[in-house]
Amino acid sequence: MKPRLLLKGLVLIASFAAVGYAVTESGLGAMLDKAWIDNEVRGKGLTGEVLFMAIATLAAAIGVPRQMVSFLAGYAFGLWLGTGLALLASTLGCVVAFGYARLLGRGLVEARFASRIRRIDGFLAGNPFTMTLLIRFLPIGSNVVTNLVAGVTSVRPLPFFAGSAAGYVPQTLIFALLGAGIELNPQAATAVSAALFVVSALLGVHLFRRFRNGRALDPDIEAALDDETAAR
Repeated sequence: MKPRLLLKGLVLIASFAAVGYAVTESGLGAMLDKAWIDNEVRGKGLTGEVLFMAIATLAAAIGVPRQMVSFLAGYAFGLWLGTGLALLASTLGCVVAFGYARLLGRGLVEARFASRIRRIDGFLAGNPFTMTLLIRFLPIGSNVVTNLVAGVTSVRPLPFFAGSAAGYVPQTLIFALLGAGIELNPQAATAVSAALFVVSALLGVHLFRRFRNGRALDPDIEAALDDETAAR
């Protein structure tokens, strides 16, 4: 795997940490009392959780990075509850985008992503849960594009959703940890999140290469991963 892929993920972690730390330490913290997440979500109990879930699900469905959803969930609810809510929101967002493509937007998706549909259909065929899990473990690729394209393939919904949810877990936990640690120990939270991201990215690429059974997903992804085993 090319080092620049890990660098992009680490830059994303650093940027989230920098924003959270600046807000907490620079006097802007008071302004957060009027911000949406502090005013409408934090400390609001079930009402805040439901509101967050509704907005986060919609955001995930339309392409807001699930890492951002996880970061905000960790910030709003702490590590474990934040991880659970972010994972649920990301999965529901997957369901919404998949369902839209399959039931309403087939023509639009086929016109926009025609070259990817056959490749993903072939990649997922036969064992959709495992193949979806491998896709989600990768540190690159567009979550919302995968959801939309899968919606117009022949893949069965339940294995796709289950594989997506399982594959979302590592990065959801990492970015929720980052968000939860911003007010407590931002340096430690950033360091641990960065280390876990590197480990999960390397593991994801290793599993993808080992268990894809010779199936090709996407030329751009293959090139980005620098798959030497395929070249041999």
